[in-house]
Amino acid sequence: MRIALYFFCCILLFSSCKPSEARKPVHIKSGSFIDESISRNKELAAREEAEILKIINTDTINHYITSETGFWYFYTKKDTVSYRTPKFGDKVSFNYNVKDLYGNIIYTKKELDTITYRIDKEELFLGLREGLKLMKEGEMVTFLFPSYQAYGYYGDDYKIGTNIPLITEVTLNNITHESKTEN
Repeated sequence: MRIALYFFCCILLFSSCKPSEARKPVHIKSGSFIDESISRNKELAAREEAEILKIINTDTINHYITSETGFWYFYTKKDTVSYRTPKFGDKVSFNYNVKDLYGNIIYTKKELDTITYRIDKEELFLGLREGLKLMKEGEMVTFLFPSYQAYGYYGDDYKIGTNIPLITEVTLNNITHESKTEN
């Protein structure tokens, strides 16, 4: 009798389980958050670009160049003889200071000291990474970076806040070419 009861319970247990069905989402997301974020970022970029262009238009001394990646720069000291710029993996030594668009100093060259950086192999904010590739040894360049080319939404956790466009004055001290082939 116990065996029959045990057998009956097992059959009842297995026959009462039905196969699992896919669950439908409780809330359907439309992607509106992403669309709103894109819209906000486009507006922010347009405002920052307008501020930078205002600075450029009022500066009658310097000749500004627009980079392919979305920042502006001018040469304070330009090398017209050399053709060698840093390539992937090359080691560069440079000094720079950082200001906001109103000219307020955020970091000085002395405070930041001399930086040694391997091109595209180490961390550095996007605009400066790209800007260094445009420079030759001994040149001094001033870059105007919108916030998305600088520290963006996160800032640097010290002095640079959220979405701050920057002006950096960079001096490229030397380039140690690590490439196997010379240009």
